[in-house]
Amino acid sequence: MTMIKNAAAIIIGFSSGVIVAGAVFAFITAVGVVSRLAQKTKTQKYARIYEMAIGAGGLFSAIAMTTQVYLPIGTPMVIMLSLFVGVFMGCLAMSLAEVLNVIPIFTRRVRLQKGLFFLVLAIAIGKLAGALMYFLIPGFFDTGSS
Repeated sequence: MTMIKNAAAIIIGFSSGVIVAGAVFAFITAVGVVSRLAQKTKTQKYARIYEMAIGAGGLFSAIAMTTQVYLPIGTPMVIMLSLFVGVFMGCLAMSLAEVLNVIPIFTRRVRLQKGLFFLVLAIAIGKLAGALMYFLIPGFFDTGSS
């Protein structure tokens, strides 16, 4: 019975991770960070490298979050990496601000006014359920480190 529970936990955890990662990368694509960044910097020919770097960053982050890997990179490298993350987050925020002007136009054109409420409600309920499970179920999120 324990083996079945462990297998179910592995399948659910892996599936959830794949869904969240897909949603994050879909969001980055929908916001248009890569294309907008390439357009603003006049480096459209390097857009593929930007996309690969974002994917590698996601993969590296997933590995770093699920393992106890220690990289002795030193304070200057940590500062530099933090700067890169800050620049990326700034680009993401600015791209999102630009896209927010497009969303109301898109919803009017596809006549999504009725379904939009349910879409936002479903996202909010899912977020609430995840937060409640995280904070109220003991051991729900256990990193295994002491």
